[in-house]
Amino acid sequence: MPHDDHDHPHALLPPDPALRVRALETILTRKGLIDPAALDEIIDTYQNRIGPRNGALVVARAWSDSDFKARLLEDATPVVADLGFFGRQGEHIVAVENTPQVHNMVVCTLCSCYPWPLLGIPPAWYKSDAYRARAVREPRKVLAEFGVTLPEGTAIRVWDSTAEVRYLVIPMRPEGTEGMSVEELADLVTRDSMVGTGLPRAPA
Repeated sequence: MPHDDHDHPHALLPPDPALRVRALETILTRKGLIDPAALDEIIDTYQNRIGPRNGALVVARAWSDSDFKARLLEDATPVVADLGFFGRQGEHIVAVENTPQVHNMVVCTLCSCYPWPLLGIPPAWYKSDAYRARAVREPRKVLAEFGVTLPEGTAIRVWDSTAEVRYLVIPMRPEGTEGMSVEELADLVTRDSMVGTGLPRAPA
């Protein structure tokens, strides 16, 4: 019997992941298994109302309050929970701090584990096969592609998120931010800086 790729369901799927998701959503909607409005509400919540502003506020407070930062680095989970940042995909949070000696970077080599209550929904690049493989194998090159060039003397430490543990990077506070409020500092914190693939914005 001749082999024909078109006999296989996967050959009929759109090649682009976003199109595949849309096709799957359409099928499940027609079967009455999901409500598109509910999905849109969930996505809007995590993209626009939850993250990454929550994480930025945590970082800004750590920059402003040394006692808070010490508690955050010791055991971040109860600290962020006290601020109301907890729930699905955020059951166990570990905070790691960037210094002139060490730059931290987060990846999930198995799938896309990510601290949703702090950073929202993970970006597409975080879930890509290329990032998941190369972040561990050649982190300095990956960072350079994100526009982050570190001094040769700065070590790079890569943290592998899992279903049990998710990481939040506390980037180094930019110079010239003395006297800024927590809200003002939070405006400088980018999502990528809390993953380790970016740096905070410089103050205006």
